[in-house]
Amino acid sequence: MPEVKCGAAEKVKPAASPSAEKPSEIAGNISYHAQYNPHFSPLAFGPEQAFYATAESVRDHLIQRWNETYLHFHKTDPKQTYYLSMEYLQGRALTNAVGNLGITGAYAEAVKKFGYELEALAGQEKDAALGNGGLGRLASCFLDSMATLNLPAWGYGLRYRYGLFKQHIAKEGQEEFAEDWLDKFSPWEIPRHDVVFPVRFFGHVEILPDGSRKWVGGEVLKALAYDCPIPGYKTKNAISLRLWEAKATAEDFNLFQFNDGQYESAAQLHAKAQQICAVLYPGDATEEGKLLRLKQQFFLCSASLQDMIARFKERKSDRVSGKWSEFPTKVAVQLNDTHPTLAIPELMRLLMDEEGLGWDEAWDITYRTISYTNHTVLPEALEKWSQIVMRKLLPRHMEIIEEIDKRFRELVISKHKEMEGKIDSMKVLDSSNPQKPVVRMANLCVVSSHTVNGVAELHSNILKQELFADYVSIWPTKFQNKTNGITPRRWLRFCNPELSEIVTKWLKSDQWTSNLDLLTGLRKFADDEKLHAEWAAAKLSCKKRLAKHVLDVTGVTIDPTSLFDIQIKRIHEYKRQLLNILGAVYRYKKLKEMSAEEKQKVTPRTVMIGGKAFATYTNAKRIVKLVNDVGAVVNNDPEVNKYLKVVFIPNYNVSVAEVLIPGSELSQHISTAGMEASGTSNMKFSLNGCVIIGTLDGANVEIREEVGEDNFFLFGAKADQIAGLRKDRENGLFKPDPRFEEAKQVIRSGAFGSYDYEPLLDSLEGNSGFGRGDYFLVGYDFPSYIDAQDRVDAAYKDKKKWIKMSILNTAGSGKFSSDRTIAQYAKEIWDIKASPVA
Repeated sequence: MPEVKCGAAEKVKPAASPSAEKPSEIAGNISYHAQYNPHFSPLAFGPEQAFYATAESVRDHLIQRWNETYLHFHKTDPKQTYYLSMEYLQGRALTNAVGNLGITGAYAEAVKKFGYELEALAGQEKDAALGNGGLGRLASCFLDSMATLNLPAWGYGLRYRYGLFKQHIAKEGQEEFAEDWLDKFSPWEIPRHDVVFPVRFFGHVEILPDGSRKWVGGEVLKALAYDCPIPGYKTKNAISLRLWEAKATAEDFNLFQFNDGQYESAAQLHAKAQQICAVLYPGDATEEGKLLRLKQQFFLCSASLQDMIARFKERKSDRVSGKWSEFPTKVAVQLNDTHPTLAIPELMRLLMDEEGLGWDEAWDITYRTISYTNHTVLPEALEKWSQIVMRKLLPRHMEIIEEIDKRFRELVISKHKEMEGKIDSMKVLDSSNPQKPVVRMANLCVVSSHTVNGVAELHSNILKQELFADYVSIWPTKFQNKTNGITPRRWLRFCNPELSEIVTKWLKSDQWTSNLDLLTGLRKFADDEKLHAEWAAAKLSCKKRLAKHVLDVTGVTIDPTSLFDIQIKRIHEYKRQLLNILGAVYRYKKLKEMSAEEKQKVTPRTVMIGGKAFATYTNAKRIVKLVNDVGAVVNNDPEVNKYLKVVFIPNYNVSVAEVLIPGSELSQHISTAGMEASGTSNMKFSLNGCVIIGTLDGANVEIREEVGEDNFFLFGAKADQIAGLRKDRENGLFKPDPRFEEAKQVIRSGAFGSYDYEPLLDSLEGNSGFGRGDYFLVGYDFPSYIDAQDRVDAAYKDKKKWIKMSILNTAGSGKFSSDRTIAQYAKEIWDIKASPVA
């Protein structure tokens, strides 16, 4: 039971002071919230109660800034960007909020008056379960940068009650449980009961006497807005992440049926509303699952666009002309991957059917408003929706999509005759399989957006030269690159105070926090012994904190003096956690064969792997199981466990990353070249002085350029070799390295238990066939991977060299600030300008 410190709370006189900055006034405001905004019984003031009261006190600051920013944007009427994303991986908000507001010290002193440490209270907060991986974390970094750069911009998403899932590791492997972040409440969100929009599903299209069309009937739910204020760093601006929750009304509750004992039927629409925002990425193996996912996507798009149009109209009355043609000069909509693609036909529908515009005018507005970010070249991630399902759920939108497709084909035939033979692969509607006709969402995005961008130089080149090459012939200026970035506030300044204080000391300024290019100033000190000593001490402190976390969540004791080798990301075969664990198995085998004298020369290493495997992704879950089984044997082997430990970090999320990344020394970013669009965890590791072992994939290419080739452990095939290597494999030309065969054989021998890993290992065997043929080239890259790991072992023995490499990784990370990325979006895609609150 946590200690209840109600006595300490009673000694602080409650006094409402929303703008308090002095510790005594802040303490009074916290006490006020505990007493007059109570969520718990009056005698309780344990750590949890103290957290909520403290968070609500901080929220007072945020609301004040949010109101001032909203009013400022309303008065000045700048062009605004609206960022549509199915996920946001926010993490905890307290530390980030007080840090960006510049009141960390004052709040730390204030909560001491109640007998608490600020860090301990921050640990009471649950991560908002609104995202899964890099896509969602990128969106959250972007919001932080938009606010910090004073840009008029908002984020839109869905308020998932149970998130993706909470991961638990049992003997059988990964188990999934619902996230509980909203079991009590979130202190950061503000329900806007006046911001409610209808969202329709199913129904039919009526043709009115004047020839116009109207979507009627079906189910109509309500979208209720919840705002989460996002403060900028050292600025008065605070923007919003607006999340939608699906609701049904009292009118939708059939009291007659309920009183007749038909309880489920009486509340049928209420149950359907709860389903929409229940879970992020519900399983789509069933038709019901597919329908629910499409419902989620449309719900986000429709509610957000209705809100944008309402705000445009609200401000339109103050303008001289007030014409709809001004809409793209006031509104920019960014689609974060293909999930919000339905924004395209929905904006067309709203403009034509609700506002009375003709096709040509509505199309011109839509095209000039919407831009699309592609995040993947993986076929399964380029969404394709059944035309039958689309027509059933969204009949009017299917009509609009058909017309977009028809007009695009006519454009190609009339103006690009040379491309006529390519129409089948470029068109939006694919009916090549009459039994399963589909809508190609990525094609719809490319055809309907004024700008399409990739997220790293290599990825953008692949889009232009391969995936979307035919479109480039028609629209050569439509395609851009915007290399991803991360916010240096959360990912160094706040999560790694030990290292950030050293950076500030040696640069004689903390301005690097909002101008990350200043980190290059560390290069001139890269050989300085005093800096080396401070740097090593900070890293060791972070490693000890990480070791405590590992012990707390896994029960495994790890040695902070060993090399901390970490791979944390969504579990997927292309990210090749399988290559990592096969390498660890090979290392274990070699250690078992060594004499005691030979082992003394080994570089001790702790391999940590973390990430969630999607609930229905069987091979990914087998990889999770294998990592845990290998760890169970290796960690309990007295002959080896001084030199090697293997740990699976459960329930990976932002808060876990904030402990792991500062404590890392080597990080693995080892995806098959050409398959990772960018990656952003690689940037976070490098920023924190971690050395990367990786392939030339995604942003690895640019990181290696910035930090220096000597400070990056490179291995593996290059992107332009992959297709040829797969062809060689199909033709039986691949000859596996003996070390690769040895590693697989150890697993097959039963050394790690009786679980049947044959289906997983089978994916590495054969030359072709579904689930076989080593599509991700684990076998081909294995020998160069092992060789690179040998170079890592040798380099780590030279502490001076390793610390210099670490310093130069941090010094070379300036390019990878999301501030730089967002400034480029603002100037080159959205055409918006800073609008700071005075």
